[in-house]
Amino acid sequence: MSQTASSQEGEIVRDFLSIADLLEQPQLARIYTYLYHEGEATVGELIDALDLPQGTAYTYVNQLTDTGVLASTIDTSPQRYAAVEIDLTLTIDGDREYTISPALVAAVARRATDDTIDSYIDRHGVHGLATALTHTIAREQGETTHRLVADDLGITELEAEVILQALRPIVREHFSLENSGASLADVVDAENLDV
Repeated sequence: MSQTASSQEGEIVRDFLSIADLLEQPQLARIYTYLYHEGEATVGELIDALDLPQGTAYTYVNQLTDTGVLASTIDTSPQRYAAVEIDLTLTIDGDREYTISPALVAAVARRATDDTIDSYIDRHGVHGLATALTHTIAREQGETTHRLVADDLGITELEAEVILQALRPIVREHFSLENSGASLADVVDAENLDV
């Protein structure tokens, strides 16, 4: 017997599906991330800033607007668009939480230009990237180390350090961190100064 979902459940499913497109298509994630950082822009400004073909830019903006992650800020031409804040937390198997936020979308957006993030997603999926992003925040706050991250994620220490370093700039762009832990790069720089 089937059940009809409540309107609240329907909204949650709609939100999840609209965000799923962002996480599967780096070009959509790039547009969202650009607008999230810049505040708002016209399609023409997106074309120039992101080097997008005109038809593609309009298609993507329409898709993102239809799914509710972009909103038109004015009704006159040319329309300006802004990113809608995303904050969705999913709990899987009752113990693992995955937070879908603008930071995760920004990490996916870098997939096309960052081989480390691209190969990590290929091996561990977007859910694995979400978990690595959470660990990167903890690492930058000095709450964990790459060894503990490697143990938790079931990956080598080297792979943990590499993904933590790749995600570090994203964490610094999106989060205000009071206590920042040292990275491998910081340790190497300090050792080079002592020479």
